[in-house]
Amino acid sequence: MSENKESTNEEKIESGDNLDIIDDGIKKLQEENSDLKDKWQRALADYQNLERRTQVEISQRVSSKTNDLLLNFINIYEDFVRAENSLSKEKIDTSGIIAVIKNMESLLFENNIKPIDAIGKIFDPQIHEAVSMIVNETLDEGTITQEVSKGYISGKAILKPSKVIVSKK
Repeated sequence: MSENKESTNEEKIESGDNLDIIDDGIKKLQEENSDLKDKWQRALADYQNLERRTQVEISQRVSSKTNDLLLNFINIYEDFVRAENSLSKEKIDTSGIIAVIKNMESLLFENNIKPIDAIGKIFDPQIHEAVSMIVNETLDEGTITQEVSKGYISGKAILKPSKVIVSKK
C-alpha cells in the first residue's frame, strides 16, 4: 500500500511539473503570437503607407505630364491667335482659323483651363511675372497696367504666369 501512495504522489509531482512546463509553453507561445501579430500589423501599416504614397506619386506625375501637355497646347493656341490677328490686319479671310481657335478654346474650357485676368489687378508673384515697370502716379503701386502675355491656370496649378507691366509711383 505504501508503494501505491508513493506512485500517486510521484504522479502528482510529475503532473504538477508538466502543468508548469505547459504553462511556460503557453506563455512562450502567447508572447511569440503577440510579437508576430505586432510585426504583421507594422508590415500591414507599411504596405498601406507605401500604397498611398505610390498613388499620390502616380497622381502627381500624371497631373504634371498633363499640365506639360496643356502648356504646349496653350502655346500652339496662342500662335493661332497671333496668326489670326496678323492676317485679319491685312484683311485676309480668317474664318477657318477662327473656327480652329474656338475649338481650342472649348477644349481648354472642358479641361478647366482658365485665362488669368491681370489688367487692373494688384501684382501677385504667384500668378504674374513682371517684365517691366512704368511710373504712373494715378494708380496704386503694383497695379498691372498691361498684359504682355496671357497667363493660364488649371484648378490651383499655374500653367503659365501672366507676363505683365506693373505701375510704380
